Amino acid sequence: MKKPLIGALGTVLLAGTALVTATPASAVTVNLAGTVALSNCSGSLIRMPGSVDTDPGLILTNGHCLETGMPSAGQVITDKASTRSFTLLSGSGSSLGTVRANRVLYSTMTDTDVTIYRLSTTYASIKKTYGISPLTMSTTHPVAGSAIKVPSGYWKTIYSCNVDGFAYQLKEGGWTFKDSVRYTSGCNIIGGTSGSPVVDVNSGQVVAVNNTMNEDGQTCTLNNPCEVDQNGVVTIHPNIGYAQETYTIPNCFAPGNVLDLTRAGCVLPRP
Repeated sequence: MKKPLIGALGTVLLAGTALVTATPASAVTVNLAGTVALSNCSGSLIRMPGSVDTDPGLILTNGHCLETGMPSAGQVITDKASTRSFTLLSGSGSSLGTVRANRVLYSTMTDTDVTIYRLSTTYASIKKTYGISPLTMSTTHPVAGSAIKVPSGYWKTIYSCNVDGFAYQLKEGGWTFKDSVRYTSGCNIIGGTSGSPVVDVNSGQVVAVNNTMNEDGQTCTLNNPCEVDQNGVVTIHPNIGYAQETYTIPNCFAPGNVLDLTRAGCVLPRP
């Protein structure tokens, strides 16, 4: 986790989301449309592949951005009331207005680092009022070497790099994340970028959520994650950032953007 702008244990990363539009080539253009700024993090307006316009909107950010504090190792939070507000941004990063959550559908820092909020408004209403469409969650594993963008709604900045590879386990303080995305050096993320969507440049879809970086070259400490391979060998990559994959999340949502952790293919940790 990055240093907090506001947050428990001095570690809060921020997240942001971007609208993507097709270009003549196979790649897409990523801007800040649809990113949101939280009080202490960033986030993005997202949809599942099966979501429809009349469904309530969803906001994706990190588990460690949860307003009630970072979940402990092994803790899974579901279906909790929330009134958290998010500042919705345009493509250029200007504030369009405020959208508000009514539930924390899911939050954990076990195996992954994710919070998903349900909004009190539908995608159709957001589109009508603000002209903003959500980003779509990918259902395929990210690919090593692929070009990615990390748009931070908090900082109104977009980082560009590639997927360098994957960490079998990523350990940071008391938390362990699994099959994490490792960035190449171009995504030199800073505090305030936590929860930003990681967008595959070719598909325009969200493949991960930005969450941490080894800041000081330490091993397995807070703000200094280490990688652990299948044989237990520990390595560190100073000044390299990481994200948590999101491709399995759509398997956990039923029609209507209803969270169902018992659905086939849903591997998110359960309470």
